[in-house]
Amino acid sequence: MTLLDAPKFDAARSQRNALILKCSAAAVVLLFIIWWLVAGRPVDWPWFWNRYWFGRATANKFMTAVEANDLAKAYGIWLHDPNWQQHAAQYGTYTFARFQDDWGPMSPDNEYGPIHNHRIAEAARYGNGLLVAVIINGRTGTKDALDLDYDPRNHTLSFAPPGVELYLGP
Repeated sequence: MTLLDAPKFDAARSQRNALILKCSAAAVVLLFIIWWLVAGRPVDWPWFWNRYWFGRATANKFMTAVEANDLAKAYGIWLHDPNWQQHAAQYGTYTFARFQDDWGPMSPDNEYGPIHNHRIAEAARYGNGLLVAVIINGRTGTKDALDLDYDPRNHTLSFAPPGVELYLGP
């Protein structure tokens, strides 16, 4: 076979290859948009979107467990250790008794009272973590949101550092 004996142009094959390429590009763009929507529409670089996705999901699971008054499960989510009761002494810095004081429905330290519902209002990166603002019991206002800090390295929750809160607008 020489250069002058090239095969004939196959228009159907060319159209099929172009269609496959266009459909593949559209599928990648669609998956990218779905990933952005599931992550909570963050205004951030795409390589941080999983942090938003997992942080919001962890905060949501935690608040759902607190609403159900299942504080043992909520403490396990807080520590990212569902079997925390088998080695409770490991968590001496924030004990389960102190956790119950902070999140118990009738505890005097719980400034929200019994928690019936929640809504994740906002999430934003803070340092290496993620701050998640949660509106509890329909309270509105900038001071009424609870700011939780999600650590993506060990998937734990904690209270936001003192003086750090997300701005939710007027």
